[in-house]
Parts: sequence; C-alpha cells; structure tokens
Amino acid sequence: MPSFVDRAPITARAGNGGNGCVSFHREKFVQNGGPDGGDGGRGGDVVLLADANMHTLLDFRFRAKYAAENGQDGASGRRLGKSGGELVIKVPVGTVVREKESGAVVADMYENGRRKVLLRGGRGGWGNSHFATPTRQAPNFAKPGGKCAPREFILELKTIADVGLVGFPNVGKSTLLSRVTAAKPKIADYHFTTLTPNLGICSHRGTDFVLADIPGIVEGASEGVGLGLDFLRHVERTRLLVHVIDASGIEGRIPTEDWETLNREMEKYGNLSQKPQIIAANKCDLPDAEEGLRMLRETIEGAEIYPISAATGQGIDRLLDAVTNALASLPQSEPFAEEELLPDALAGRSGYEVTVEDGVFVVSGPGAEQLINSVNFDDEESVAWFHRTMRRAGIIDSLRELGAKDGSTVSMDGMEFDFID
Repeated sequence: MPSFVDRAPITARAGNGGNGCVSFHREKFVQNGGPDGGDGGRGGDVVLLADANMHTLLDFRFRAKYAAENGQDGASGRRLGKSGGELVIKVPVGTVVREKESGAVVADMYENGRRKVLLRGGRGGWGNSHFATPTRQAPNFAKPGGKCAPREFILELKTIADVGLVGFPNVGKSTLLSRVTAAKPKIADYHFTTLTPNLGICSHRGTDFVLADIPGIVEGASEGVGLGLDFLRHVERTRLLVHVIDASGIEGRIPTEDWETLNREMEKYGNLSQKPQIIAANKCDLPDAEEGLRMLRETIEGAEIYPISAATGQGIDRLLDAVTNALASLPQSEPFAEEELLPDALAGRSGYEVTVEDGVFVVSGPGAEQLINSVNFDDEESVAWFHRTMRRAGIIDSLRELGAKDGSTVSMDGMEFDFID
C-alpha cells in the first residue's frame, strides 16, 4: 500500500443524546412527591483538527468509522446525565471534506490548528419533571435523547503552496525543485519518478515562498487517465503555476503540443488554465533546444518565456525574479467556500413519511421511531401528549389526506393502533 494517500472515505456519527428520566420524589413523611426525573446528557460532537504534523490520509485507510460518545441518561432527583465527550479527528493541513451524498464542501482545513465541528451531538431528552402542569401533576413519561445517524464523507488532501510546478513527466520539475530549495525529491530518467507532490521553501532576494512539484500530468488526466485526477487536485490551491516544458524535445515530444495539451487538461478539470502562469523552457543546455524555444515563442504570443537548465542552473535567477514579482501582486489563496451541513432532521434522516400498504396507514422514518419511544401507552396523559404531537407534526393531516377515518389502522414503528381524528 502506498504511504501517500490523498483521498479517503470515512463514516462519522455524533453521539446520541441521553434519555430523560421518569422518576418521582420519594421521601419519608412526603406522601405525594412530584416528578423529579432529570434530563439526559448531550451527545458528543465530532470535531476536525488540522495538524501540520500529518502529511497524508493513510491513517484513514486503516480506520474509516468514527463515533463520538453518547450522552448518559438522566437520573432521579433532577440529576442531569453526563454529556458525551467530543471526538477529535486530526487531518493534514489542506484537507477538504465533502459530504458523500451531495458532494458539498462542508470543511476546508486550510491552516494549522483550525478546528471545525463536523457533526453536533444529539440533544439530551427531557425528564418527566418538564411535563408537569397544574392539571398533569404526575407525568409518567419522558423524552428520549436525540438520535444521530451515521454520515458519509470524502476527505481530499489538496496541497497548499504558493507556486506549483506543472508539466509532462520527465521534463525536469523535480530537478528544478531540488535546485532552488532544500527539498530532496527522487530524481531519475524515467516517467513518473515523482508519484506524490513534493514541497520545498524557496528563498530568493528576501522573499520566501512554498514551491510544489506536482507529479507529471498526461493527456486525458482530467478524465482520470493515469493518475491525472490525483495530480490535478493539488494544483487548485496554488497562486501561480510555473509550466515546465522540455524545449529540447529529446523524448520525441513537440514543446508547443505539450503546452496546448496540458492547458486543455487543466481547463477541463475546472478552469485551472486561468491561473497565472509563467513558462519555463527547460533543458536549454541540450541540442535542438533553440528550435523548441523558437516554436514556443511563435506559438504563445505575448507570453514571457524563460529559457533555463535545471541541471546546470542556467537562467534560474531570472525565472525566480519573475516568480517573486508575480507573487507580489497576486492575492493569497482563498479557502473553499463551505456549505452548512444539514442536520439530520433536514437531510431526510428524520421526520415522517405516511404511506398506505394493504389498507394500513404506515407512518415511517426515524422521527416516527423517536416519537414512539417517547410514549408510555399505559398512561392516559402520555397517550394524549402523543396525539397532540402527531397533530403538531402534521401526521394527522397527512393521514386524513390519504383517506384515514376513525377506526382506520395506523402502523408506526411496528405498533398498530386505531386512528382517532
């Protein structure tokens, strides 16, 4: 298994709220103690934490399911249940979290130490002391804690760098990175020597910036050819691209075609070709480089092309001057816009659905299950509260619209009872 992983699915669930308690005060010489059931504790949150000491999502290949601690049930004497502890999930800086179902970005962990509450724990249920009224002095029911459903997410690691080196395989990006930074990437004379992004800090004339060597992109990368999608996602955050082209054509490629092909792939992926670019014509110390350089200048009109040799250092200072001048006028990269993750009740994981099956009116959904669990059917007041809750939730109206009449059979979470309008 590769040690660098930049995409991983996970399933997370916030803690359930504790149930409220049904209890009545009992004390010597006190004949009719009132209700004193305490509330349940709140479930634990699931929290993301950006950690600069992590550089890969490999850990999530070994553990993909996460659940926060549940809240404890309430107790007699109005004692509150203990709240569940939060679950902190550490992720590398630059991790973007998407909800699997909708694809929406719900978290962008773009800076070290950033915390983001991904899922909030369920609320604790009320004890029966909350339901006492002047006319209902001994409520024999309580409210269960809020239940939290598992949610699925996709983690994507997108490299955070000021400048990205892009180009076809074996054009000299890694050699250039090793020339201008202290990074020591693997360098060899074959394609796809670099399989993961390499980062280095470049210092030039008093300016420091982070430089990323993005693995070689091939034709069809935007459609997933080779490892294209894995590579292109690391270009998204860069402020400036240095497009490294083999001007010598030593491997039989045509420099102008490399330029056009790579920009076409970046355009298809998401308008990456609109990012500011500087063109570095590499391998100018080799034969035929002059011809390749001439072709590039004729084809790419108005663009400044910097002839360099990463192997010998030729033209590197002039290229870095252009990079630092461009960065001085470019804004910092903006984090991805985050969308609010819908709570269970609004994401189709709660609420009610009313259907008719073989003449039986079926009320289903997690909300129905929670409502049934709230009722003590041996207690008349609890049943009355159940009926009022069904009316407030619109269930009575839905049953009536589907043709339910007094005496019709209603099934809810496996329990059947007669409909009373």
